[in-house]
Amino acid sequence: MATGFPAARRGGRALRGALVGALTLGLLTGCSSEYEDAEAEYIGDYSSHPPLSVVGYPSTGTLGITQQVVWRIADGRVEELADLGDPDKDRGTTEKTAENWIAAFRKGAGGKVTAEFYDEGSYRQTVVLYLHGTGQIKQIYVLPANVDGQGVFRVHMAEPDPGEATAVAPWVPKKPGELGSTMIR
Repeated sequence: MATGFPAARRGGRALRGALVGALTLGLLTGCSSEYEDAEAEYIGDYSSHPPLSVVGYPSTGTLGITQQVVWRIADGRVEELADLGDPDKDRGTTEKTAENWIAAFRKGAGGKVTAEFYDEGSYRQTVVLYLHGTGQIKQIYVLPANVDGQGVFRVHMAEPDPGEATAVAPWVPKKPGELGSTMIR
């Protein structure tokens, strides 16, 4: 009987795994079409882009919006990138900023990227993107916003001048992790 116990235990694990999978599938199919569309879009984006390396401590929201920024830049999708901007800001400025970011960083965003998250991520975060293939560095600000009555994260996009869009603040280190993901000013 002792020799059959591990097999029974493995069978129990497999059964639990199958039950969890079935329950998850049942919950997902009971969700709204909007949720399913967003989830399918995320899975497609995630599988068609290089993985984002992370340094620091993002929240789920700040990591998610940062991934989307990198993906939209890499894909050259101006409107979709602008949609990630703060909804309370001027749309023309946001769109011009999106154009500038794509023109300047598209090649680098399509390759290996490290995102370093500074400070605590539940409210807002400074994120520095290191585009390894081109050696470029881009600093963005991720902040909470209210969109259609829901709390989400958006990106501050107010760099309509190409020079401003590519400028690197003096405090930003040349390599990820040099400051230990804490802000020094």
